[in-house]
Amino acid sequence: MPDGGETVTVKLLASLDEVSAADWDACAGPENPFVSHTFLKTLEDSSAACAETGWLPQHVVIEDSSGGLTGAAPCYLKNHSHGEYVFDWGWADAYERAGGQYYPKLQVSVPFSPVTGPRLLVRDGEDKSHTRRMLAAGLLELAKQHEVSSLHITFTPEDECEELAKMGLLQRQGQQFHWRNPGFETFEDFLGSLNSRKRKMIRKEREAANAAVDIEVLTGDDLTERHMQAFYHFYLNTVDRKWAHAYLNYEFFQLLRERMADNVVLVMASHEGDYVAGALNLRGPDTLWGRNWGCTERFKMLYFEACFYRGIEFAIENGISKVEAGAQGPHKISRGYLPSPTYSAHWIRDEGFRRAVADFVDRERRGVEHEMESLSELSPFKRSNESP
Repeated sequence: MPDGGETVTVKLLASLDEVSAADWDACAGPENPFVSHTFLKTLEDSSAACAETGWLPQHVVIEDSSGGLTGAAPCYLKNHSHGEYVFDWGWADAYERAGGQYYPKLQVSVPFSPVTGPRLLVRDGEDKSHTRRMLAAGLLELAKQHEVSSLHITFTPEDECEELAKMGLLQRQGQQFHWRNPGFETFEDFLGSLNSRKRKMIRKEREAANAAVDIEVLTGDDLTERHMQAFYHFYLNTVDRKWAHAYLNYEFFQLLRERMADNVVLVMASHEGDYVAGALNLRGPDTLWGRNWGCTERFKMLYFEACFYRGIEFAIENGISKVEAGAQGPHKISRGYLPSPTYSAHWIRDEGFRRAVADFVDRERRGVEHEMESLSELSPFKRSNESP
């Protein structure tokens, strides 16, 4: 395929073992650990993302004439819609009731991670738009070769989504709740930016949680096998209570500690010497992502302290600009996490079904925008004319 006179090659990888970490990460960049070679390979090496779990790796990469990577996309062939957080169960049901076969499909995403980040990864110095288009073309060709019903590129940044829309993919909008740091130096500075009612509420919640348990925030060399083992039990307990599927296994958490300890921020709560709850976060240079929560005992307000307030506190102390608290949760608004849009792009093979999905995502987008506007009115932050 020509690229300004140079020949490039689009290749399919059945495993991240087929590409060096240095080459992949030169495209992924340092900002988002979820698209790093280490994180994605940890999912594969622990068998969390593999054919047996319905996540068959089908990564698309672009090589220049010297064999170096200029672009990459983490892609999976899937026979279900579990672990994605951009829900298309209704699409699958409608298509199959009409006589179609929705699965398998192609999914460009980070498995089990509702985290916005680049999906069309481009090496520094390359023409970003051109390389993204080549990656998208390669993904569409893969979809046609596999004869899948659809291709889904989820939690992609807005600019990527807009480029994919120019190539004919449907745009879909969702929402999450994010906390942003305008330059607070202390948690008290954050509290001072809130209206008095919410400020008092948070102080009471923190007081209740910290009176019941001892809390520590662990990262890097402070993390031990004992911590990860305890957290894995919390994770399983939460999955059991929700009648959900345990996507991640113990090996994943162990490898995460061994390979990415400096990216892990683990909040652990103990009572009378025993760990009783924990919240797992990953950090990048400028963002902290809340990922998993679990407990074996319930303590008043501990969930809010471990999952929200400790994340904010860590971000302030480490000069981090944003905390993304994961999927769902309008209850996060009163804790300072405001509505933020998320984006995904979708290619549908069947033209008639595509028209139906296009109508749906258009109506859904208008509904999401209206809801975000309404929820923003619930912001706990002081208005400009409000007294301290």
